[in-house]
Amino acid sequence: MANNWALARGRTDKREPGLGWRDQMRVLKRVLPLLWPEGETGLKIRVVSSFAFILLGKVVSVILPLVYKWVVDALSTGPRAAIVVPVALIIGYGVVRIASSATTELRDLIFANVQERALRLVSVGVLKHLLDLSLRFHLDRQTGGLSRAIERGTEAIESLLTYLLFNIAPIFLELVLVTGVLWHYFDFPIAATTFGVVIAYALYVSAATQWRIKYRREMNTQDREANTRAIDTLLNYETVKYFSNEQHELDRFDEAKQDYVAAAIANQRSLSTFNIGQSAILSLGVVIVMLLAGYGVAAGRLTIGDFVMVNAYLLQLYQPLNMLSWVWRILRQAFTDVEQMYGLLAEQTEVEDKADAPPLRAGPGRIVFDHVSFAYDPRRQILRDVSFEIPAGHKVAIVGPTGSGKSTIARLLFRFYDPQNGSVRIDGQDVRDVTQESVRQVIGVVPQDTVLFNDSIFYNIAYGRPEASLEDVEEAARRAQLKDFIAKLPDGFATRVGERGLKLSGGEKQRVAIARVILKNPEILIFDEATSSLDSRTEAEIQSNLRQISTNRTTLVIAHRLSTIIDADEVLVLDDGEIVERGTHEVLLARGGTYAAMWDRQQRSADRFADVAE
Repeated sequence: MANNWALARGRTDKREPGLGWRDQMRVLKRVLPLLWPEGETGLKIRVVSSFAFILLGKVVSVILPLVYKWVVDALSTGPRAAIVVPVALIIGYGVVRIASSATTELRDLIFANVQERALRLVSVGVLKHLLDLSLRFHLDRQTGGLSRAIERGTEAIESLLTYLLFNIAPIFLELVLVTGVLWHYFDFPIAATTFGVVIAYALYVSAATQWRIKYRREMNTQDREANTRAIDTLLNYETVKYFSNEQHELDRFDEAKQDYVAAAIANQRSLSTFNIGQSAILSLGVVIVMLLAGYGVAAGRLTIGDFVMVNAYLLQLYQPLNMLSWVWRILRQAFTDVEQMYGLLAEQTEVEDKADAPPLRAGPGRIVFDHVSFAYDPRRQILRDVSFEIPAGHKVAIVGPTGSGKSTIARLLFRFYDPQNGSVRIDGQDVRDVTQESVRQVIGVVPQDTVLFNDSIFYNIAYGRPEASLEDVEEAARRAQLKDFIAKLPDGFATRVGERGLKLSGGEKQRVAIARVILKNPEILIFDEATSSLDSRTEAEIQSNLRQISTNRTTLVIAHRLSTIIDADEVLVLDDGEIVERGTHEVLLARGGTYAAMWDRQQRSADRFADVAE
């Protein structure tokens, strides 16, 4: 059974490709410009100041062991050393330590504006790109995995900016300074050994991290899978309850978490192996350098203060080096996460505006479908050579069985997709030749399945025109038969509708959708089964209001209940992607064809329902 469910999910074990140096450089080319924003002189000054504090902080930290050496040498000169030691040296040592800490805090404070601005721009840019992507992408997406990729990506950019600038670069700057000091005060072997150990350690960290990245990738993959399943389960809460499949969903989630646990254990095993290796390199370096320094003291070439200074430099240098492995792992993972987020940014928009496309010219709203053919998948044709016209101010209805292509016509008009053949024109302008935004500004849609924002009723109605006044929103609610319902709510217009509007009934959600289209006041209206979720009484009331708001507006109605479109100027009967009949309600009934048969079936069904009700 589990295998059947796995097959049904279409799960694959596709691995993410490795991230090479060229890929990392490409990521850096996109991230680093965020540190030098064009036209932002104040932010550029902050960046320069941050780097100045980095340099100052490292100079101060290199001075600390020297002061420590002077204090130790002064204290070791004799029994009266405690009196002889200049108090200023000890006070100076404390001041230098405070200065070292202060430079770090000031650096972070100054750089915060630059970093937070960069993260804001990236987050807004990613959301904009996702909004620009085609409907096909959003129908295929996994919400949990997508949100996880965005979250990890923005956090990864923060890690790159922080650790590259404030950890990796300062470590190597400090290495150069410390090596120079050791070379100046001691012989070449001590300086060369210190420098060599650091280089060997860095090479080891780079190679071992590259080896470990596959374990981290697998762990992230399993984490995303588990997160996606959990969110999918919560989004389908009611469906889970309808079928009493709580245990099934828990088993699916547990299966994903078991895969995650296995990947996490493998990752920890590789981490432990890695840590043992890095500890061995650093310990070997400390032993060699301390032996050389100890030999120098025994030979009389070095003082006790020199020995202490060497030890202090090693501790000062190796402590950030020990952290380097952790930082390097974060950076490697950050590169991977940023790559995945930029993978979203690399998704091509299926429907794009032409270069320098003009906005749609204002017109009366005449719509023409000219020999339009369309398929979501080349293996299954949806529309076949469809041609019709909706004169400005007229109302045309499209009816037909499920899957005949009715809603596809609305999506092509709204330009969610472009037809493979033929053209869709508004006032003589091909919608592919003008901007998408201008096309959508003149069209108002009431969909069959209304999804609301998890906000107030006021917000959801005002979404049709965000700058609308309270009076305008109240008038739209009244015309959509919502005013009495809202008046009964304890919080009125401030009532929150819940995730996807789940706190409202289907009819209530539909009326909110109608209200916000009324508020938008567009030139062209599309009603896609707009009253399908309403009871007969409310439907009759709203149908009357819809007729009022559609007066003198070009209106396309996609209908299942034929009683709602008897006043249409023309009815198109669609079957298997083709228009098989067209005419007014009376003409089509008199013809006795497909439409008349559909009408008879619905009338008999309505009569049977009435008999049962009696």
